Amino acid sequence: MNTRLPPPAVLLIAAALVWLIDRSLPALRVSIPGLDVAAGLLVIASIVLMGMAAVRFAARHTTINPIHPERASHLIVGGAYAYSRNPIYLGDALLLVAWILWLGNPAGLIMAAVFVVFITRFQIRPEERALATRFGERYRAYCRGVRRWI
Repeated sequence: MNTRLPPPAVLLIAAALVWLIDRSLPALRVSIPGLDVAAGLLVIASIVLMGMAAVRFAARHTTINPIHPERASHLIVGGAYAYSRNPIYLGDALLLVAWILWLGNPAGLIMAAVFVVFITRFQIRPEERALATRFGERYRAYCRGVRRWI
């Protein structure tokens, strides 16, 4: 798979761009009681979600490296993977939304959408092709039964 940027780097770049958007458009900031609490809860939810996914990989002794999905020795379909084919990327997106809530600037939601589109196009789809090659009909059946995101 020819991925130029690892997903954590994409997340950090998106978070930095959200910060720049917030600093460039301060007039769009909103102050709604509880946004900080909501942001904190989203951070916790995303960490739990990504942790559950990582535990599944560790339990099956297979790679979690998003750059080399072709090295996967097992197809993970249980736990969070029974509801989303990409719970780690979903957790990343939730972290980005939590950052946007913390800053209180809805203009940052544009970057959340860009992040989802970018990760889908340049990371998830190539991973899906690699996993379909590696696991064949078993993976295609899994894709028919479980959504890409949620």
